[in-house]
Amino acid sequence: MSATVSSRQPLDPAAPARTTPRGGKGRGRAGRQLHGGKITYAVLILFTIGSLFPLVWTAIAASRTNTRLAQTPPPLWFGGNLFNNLDKAWNGANMGTALLNTTVVAGTVAASTVLFSTVAGFAFAKLRFRFKNILLMLTIGTMMVPPQLSVVPLYMMVAKLEWTDQLQAVIVPTLVSAFGVFFMRQYLSQALPTELIEAARMDGASSLRIIWHVVFPAARPAMAVLGMLTFVQSWNDFFWPFIALTQNGNPTMQVALTGLSRGYTPDQSLIMAGALVGTLPLLIAFVLFGKQIVGGIMQGAVKG
Repeated sequence: MSATVSSRQPLDPAAPARTTPRGGKGRGRAGRQLHGGKITYAVLILFTIGSLFPLVWTAIAASRTNTRLAQTPPPLWFGGNLFNNLDKAWNGANMGTALLNTTVVAGTVAASTVLFSTVAGFAFAKLRFRFKNILLMLTIGTMMVPPQLSVVPLYMMVAKLEWTDQLQAVIVPTLVSAFGVFFMRQYLSQALPTELIEAARMDGASSLRIIWHVVFPAARPAMAVLGMLTFVQSWNDFFWPFIALTQNGNPTMQVALTGLSRGYTPDQSLIMAGALVGTLPLLIAFVLFGKQIVGGIMQGAVKG
């Protein structure tokens, strides 16, 4: 006759019973949530304050006058001129058109970069074709060329196509990036099993169908990260848009801000108000889609 042993008691009576630490902070136990110490939280709070300080200072400066900003010590709290400065910056720098143009440029560049980089990254990661490694090295090598060296020939091409002061002059040269291709190639090499592609081909799937139904779902976390990085970079791009566009024609947000810094004594409060207008859309986009982006990153990390 076999005796029933309770799972809550040790099999060996002489062995000490396991006790659960107070507060549920078990170490090395599956399913337990890890908690940081006081020093960890203090460091995180300091980094958070340091990260938010430039944005808070921009809002404080935008709510003050230029005379008050020039005084010592500088203001450390909000004033009452925020909406007045925002109105002056909005009407004085053609920011309505600039905001629309920047949204179109950044959205188009981000979408095209994600699409083309994912397809090219899949080709370099999983397909076999001649000179694949040489083409990949050439693609990576373009990242080592300073962008200043390509400004003159690029501007000559834009002028010959009569694209000066038009949005396509900013969009077309940045439809795909070497970094995006390399980034997606590295991700798909690990996240996309070759057996899955071979199974799809055995089922009669074409290359386009494999890309749509196999590659894109597997690359979704990396596509979200690349899209976010490309959108922010395109939104903040200043060098090439400042050359190809004009402040009074079709400016982007960064080009429009240059109109606020003209004059012998630039009004710093108006410049900060314009910078605040240019920053708010990025913050709103991250608040709305940040959870999905972070969730996609964590999903890709778990699957990897």
